Amino acid sequence: MKTTGNTILITGGGSGIGRELARRFNELGNAVIVAGRRLKTLEETIAGRDRMHAITLDVEDHEAIKAFADEVVARHPSLNVLINNAGVMRRENLTRTRDLHDAEQTIAANLLGPIRLTNALTDHLVSQPDAAIVNVSSGLAFVPLSGTPTYNATKAAIHSYTVSLREQLKGKVEVIELAPPAVQTELTPGQSTREGYMPLDEFIDETMTLFLQQPTPREILVERVGFLRWAERDGRFDQAVEMLSTH
Repeated sequence: MKTTGNTILITGGGSGIGRELARRFNELGNAVIVAGRRLKTLEETIAGRDRMHAITLDVEDHEAIKAFADEVVARHPSLNVLINNAGVMRRENLTRTRDLHDAEQTIAANLLGPIRLTNALTDHLVSQPDAAIVNVSSGLAFVPLSGTPTYNATKAAIHSYTVSLREQLKGKVEVIELAPPAVQTELTPGQSTREGYMPLDEFIDETMTLFLQQPTPREILVERVGFLRWAERDGRFDQAVEMLSTH
């Protein structure tokens, strides 16, 4: 992936990993559009920075995605990189019948959102030079945290979908997966200060180093996520599931 001179769209750009990726890519010489639900947080991301733009989008709203895609292409016709980063994480108790709102919201945001937005932008991206799609999955795509079952399932699905997308777009659009470990962000309440989670600045530093490699790895994996990514290959899957379940 070319790391400068792009026009990059990042969903979930109002906080956490999305915000920091947006700023780092902008500092490398890219125009960056951040998208998210709340304009206020998006404006905080881009404040005082040249060639950064904010457009609101609720990735759970399938009707809004097509209109958003049309708007972003009209306003930024040089768009050539999509980073599907927006997502939600909810704890769920599977031991009793429950309201499925959290599960359905998680699927809409984490799985249907990236599929729909990618689909809406595919015709444009395949026509652009140096086009790329980056899908943000998770270490939990490979070893599930039992307390967040639907989140894990959506990220496992995103991993699988990304593999298929890469094969179908081969020679047209570069497709990359970014699989973070547990990072200190506000993905869940209190997570930004949770002990044992990877500090956000350290994660971004290591991630950007990997993006700058040539050729760019198909999977952007910081060292800390390797335990989960390769647990099944290395015969540690059951151990890893049990370890996560005790936290």
